[in-house]
This record gives sequence, C-alpha cells and structure tokens, in this order.
Amino acid sequence: MLGRSRHRLVSADAANVKPGGAVVVVGDGAVGLLGVLSAKQMGAGRIIAMSRHDKRQKLAREYDATDIVAERGDEAVALVKDMTKGIGADSVLECVGTQESMMQAIKSTRPGGHIGYVGVPHGVELDGQKLFFDLVHLHGGPAPVRRFLPKLIDLVLNGAINPGKVFELVLPLDQVAEGYRAMDERRAIKTLPRT
Repeated sequence: MLGRSRHRLVSADAANVKPGGAVVVVGDGAVGLLGVLSAKQMGAGRIIAMSRHDKRQKLAREYDATDIVAERGDEAVALVKDMTKGIGADSVLECVGTQESMMQAIKSTRPGGHIGYVGVPHGVELDGQKLFFDLVHLHGGPAPVRRFLPKLIDLVLNGAINPGKVFELVLPLDQVAEGYRAMDERRAIKTLPRT
C-alpha cells in the first residue's frame, strides 16, 4: 500500500501542489483517490475530484475532496474553469493515462500551472506547440521511492492517513486474475491479494 501511496505523492509533487492551491484530480481509481489524499497532505485549499461513481465519490470526500465533477471532456473543463473563476487549476493530477484524460487535464490547468502524471500514458499524443503557448508544465516519470517512503511510513504509522481504504476486495493469491477483472469492471477500486 505504501508503494501505491508513494506514486500518488509523486503525482502531487510533480504537479507542484502548494498550500492553498486549487487542485484537480483526473481519475477515481486507487491512483486518483490517493492523489486526492496526497494533495490534502500537501495543503491544497481546493481539491476537485473527477468521478462518476458514487462509492468512489464518497471515498474522495473522505480523503478531503472539496468538489466532485462527474462530467467528462469539455463539459468537465468548463465546470473546473467556473469553479476557479475562469482561470483553471493551479495543479492537475492526471491519474488515468488515456488521450481523453490527458487532454482534460491540460485544458483544466491554468496558464503557468502544473500537471503531474503517474504511470505510462497509453496512446497519448501531445501537441508541443500548444503546451508551449498554453504555458502548461507537464511532469511525470518513475517514482523516486527513497525520497517519499520515510514520510509516508510515518504518516501511516501515526494514523495521519489511511490509504488502505481503497482496498475493497481481498482474494487469495491464486485468484489474482479475478482481482484484476473486478478492478477492470469497477466492482472494486483495488484488490488486495492474500497468501
């Protein structure tokens, strides 16, 4: 669980989350939900979680999301702009890795804002000239584990955060394929294998 938490903290760090800032989290899986948790830990003043699922919206709220946006694409971007007085978010955590989610993240970011993405994007193509003129900072890559792990261990052991809430299903190790199916079909946010 700490490994997953570290990836979310990396996304929030890459997105340059600052105390009091407005943050958008694109994605409501374990990655996005723990991104909400990380943004709160870094002092974000407003956290807008993008989610269409009641159960995941509820957990986003437990992790201190201030707003939920169920819409997608340009409709979602328009709502984010409205919530941020027409400017866009200071920081956006892109936690899905698709072309649509990346474009939603870019369009939701204010000029000069930052996007942090985790994982490897799937089929994402970016227009470098548009990023250049939109003044959007885009940062992602493998997590520097040793940098974040001591702080995360301390937060968990002291009860300051509970990232384990994303585990909705526990299965024996020999049923790992069913665990992935459950996540893919959105029957579980995250599956925890047991031996």
